[in-house]
Amino acid sequence: MMSRWWSRVVLGALSGAVLAAAFPPLSWWITAPIAVALLTYACWRARWWQGVLVGAAMGLVFFLLLMPWLRVIGNEAWIGLSLYCAAWISFVGFGTATLTRYRGWPLFVPAVWVLEEALRDRIPWGGFPWGRLAFSQADAPYAWSSRLGGMPLLTFWVAALGTALLVLVLAILRHHRRALVATVAIISLVTVGRAVAVYAPSPQGSAVIAVVQGGTPQMGMGAMDVRRQVLDNHVNETLRLAREIGSGDVQQPQLVIWPENSSDIDPFTDVDAAAEIQRAADAVHAPILVGAVAEVPGQPQSLWNLGIVWNPGTGPSQRYAKTHLVPFGEFIPMRGLISSWFADFQRISRDFVPGTKSGAMQAGGIRIGDIICFEVAYDDIPRDVLNAGAQLLVVQTNNATYGDTSQPDQQLQIERLRAIESSGSLAVAATTGITALIDSEGTPIQRIDSGETGYLVGEVTLQGSRTLSTRLGAWPEGLLSLLAVMALTWVLAAGLRRRRAART
Repeated sequence: MMSRWWSRVVLGALSGAVLAAAFPPLSWWITAPIAVALLTYACWRARWWQGVLVGAAMGLVFFLLLMPWLRVIGNEAWIGLSLYCAAWISFVGFGTATLTRYRGWPLFVPAVWVLEEALRDRIPWGGFPWGRLAFSQADAPYAWSSRLGGMPLLTFWVAALGTALLVLVLAILRHHRRALVATVAIISLVTVGRAVAVYAPSPQGSAVIAVVQGGTPQMGMGAMDVRRQVLDNHVNETLRLAREIGSGDVQQPQLVIWPENSSDIDPFTDVDAAAEIQRAADAVHAPILVGAVAEVPGQPQSLWNLGIVWNPGTGPSQRYAKTHLVPFGEFIPMRGLISSWFADFQRISRDFVPGTKSGAMQAGGIRIGDIICFEVAYDDIPRDVLNAGAQLLVVQTNNATYGDTSQPDQQLQIERLRAIESSGSLAVAATTGITALIDSEGTPIQRIDSGETGYLVGEVTLQGSRTLSTRLGAWPEGLLSLLAVMALTWVLAAGLRRRRAART
């Protein structure tokens, strides 16, 4: 075992690089459990402060490599958010160093990973779940375990595979019979997870839908500066779709989906914008789910990020206001202080305010569950719309700010996992990419890549009964987190008892 603290830190940093390889652009899912094994070894029976340093090293390297796309906003955002997330991984290092001194650590360490993600997903200002272990596993043979306990169980599965790998290596080095036990555990984690694929609730019918990717005049922080052009692009693509339908080359869709920010001009106050959207809906003879920015009545300094069902003939009907807003992206916490420190945040002159209802809406004879952009990374958002009767998950997103980076691919991995988790189809509409139709096994059956424009028309299956993970809600996450809390509490209490006994 390693005795020098700095060698542990170096191995921790290496584990961060290995974990980053599990995510796009590389997407080597197998490196995630290997990274857990490396971090666990680096923290093996270390002092608590060494575990903190090792975890921080892993977290900093991992998030810096995961999120270079934040440099589009500014290096302060990239480095600052990476440091914040690294602080959470330092907690994993602390827990791992503490727990590996006791029996049962191959079970308790994965629970600490679940607890860390549960806290980071919520604290502060709604949290930041990007980079969860589960989100690297869309291609893993055990990704279907998410149908039983959602992303928390999948994270536990990945970490348990990592600790089992470490047990196997240590047992082989020591010629210990635990090698057989570890081998059985590894095979079980892979094959049992794959076997869950047969647990797929039967769909209830199908529907033909269309998703439109109209494009933006440019990418980066100024991608949406020419707002009228973005709206015109999506109108024109929809009119082209209407012509294809009229000629019989394309099926008539029941619903057309536009992306987030497809109308950054408020269609409730701008007559011309409303007329353009209406013209497109009338031409295509189907409702359009429009992504729009709208002013909040009576609050001139506040905005809504909306999904609006816009019907042919009758115009706007149901709408969904995004409920889980992105701190520093859609609103500035402690605005007076933060804006004075970071000039880049002064670009966000008005804050969005959250809606109060889920995105379950009727559109074109389908009950859809609207999810807007980063909301797809939060477990409660898709779960709430599914439990409200949604037959089809829909993600409206605007990735134009990060169009030439790995961010759209990372988000697509999450969207694929949501389809696997719910055992249902999912449609993604993006301004600049990636737009896709995803089946219940998480496979993009059609897609439009970043920088391209066009539309997709396809048949998607509609949700039947709910998976176990949807029905159980946050219970698996709560129970696994409780296991971690109980293990840490017991270990810390035992340590205090030993120190007191040593003084007497």
